[in-house]
Amino acid sequence: MMDSPEGATTRSEQKFRKFLKSLIRKQPRDLLLVIGTGVSAAVAPGIPALCSWRSCIEAVLGAAEQLEVLHPGDVAEFRRKVTKERDLLVVAHDLIRKMSPRTGDTKPNFFQDCLMEVFDNLEQHIQNPVVLQSILRLMERGTMVLTTNYDNLLEIFGQQQGKPMESLDLKDKDKVLQWARGHVKYGVLHIHGLYTDPCGMVLDPSGYKDVTQDPEVMEVLQNLYRTKSFLFLGCGETLRDQIFQALFLYTVKNKVDLEHYMLVLKENEDHFFKLQADMLLHGIKVVSYGDCFQQFPEYVQDLTAQICKQRSPDADRVDSTTLLGTSCVDCAKRKLGESSTDSPKRIKQPDDIPTLE
Repeated sequence: MMDSPEGATTRSEQKFRKFLKSLIRKQPRDLLLVIGTGVSAAVAPGIPALCSWRSCIEAVLGAAEQLEVLHPGDVAEFRRKVTKERDLLVVAHDLIRKMSPRTGDTKPNFFQDCLMEVFDNLEQHIQNPVVLQSILRLMERGTMVLTTNYDNLLEIFGQQQGKPMESLDLKDKDKVLQWARGHVKYGVLHIHGLYTDPCGMVLDPSGYKDVTQDPEVMEVLQNLYRTKSFLFLGCGETLRDQIFQALFLYTVKNKVDLEHYMLVLKENEDHFFKLQADMLLHGIKVVSYGDCFQQFPEYVQDLTAQICKQRSPDADRVDSTTLLGTSCVDCAKRKLGESSTDSPKRIKQPDDIPTLE
């Protein structure tokens, strides 16, 4: 399909955009993608609930009204809060609590039923998979992914491409540890949970007290924030997110010495440059992908292409399965100087994923 003149212009502008060399010179395995609502909004614009926290809450309220699982007075009160409250994560948290048992626990709850109504048949609504294709390309090369989203659009799309995608939840300690150590190549960690998970969704760290009070889990997660470069895609409120703060921000010291990145829309120059200055205190470099949301997918695609161009430090190593054939392992060992009979070293396979040291 041919691009429209407007689309061609946008594409041309994006193609020649300068990228931060400190970012594009990162190896994919040194990155961790944090996916926010902006990614889902770009991929499935036909589902309003994916566009923002405000849209999601409004859609949930509409479903609650139709399913009659929330008192009409409460629906009206929450709609008022949505229009006036600045911190929508607090509103969402209150809404979950309202539709949950009054025991301090969040399961079972009607909030999940409403999300299932709102996100019905997600796979039929994937219209612009460019961002998802870029994310998968990075995952193939060792990039890790976590999300604050309830939807599983990435996993659905990845499975369509033949990838063994896994949706992970913070409540599964063993899986979280495997993922954090780099052993679940196509795993996506949902720190708020997933709308299809019967355990329910959580917006308050108290819902994950078993996780946040587990020193082994917290150490391995916070080590990611110290050793990886987080790249925030489509994230607006993530740094104010209580669970993200509890997992990565509260106890990680000297954040200004870290190097993370956040792609944002530059609607207002003064606001943008203030945000840049503020985020540097958190060790985050704020980068504009453009002044309209339509530029986001192409920017991510071009950025991914630049990152994937980087030659891996292991690229010069001889691999028995790619250069010498599977029947010549001994030759490969001799060529690599690894033919010692006392302690032969294992030849690295293409799909090996490095673990954190």
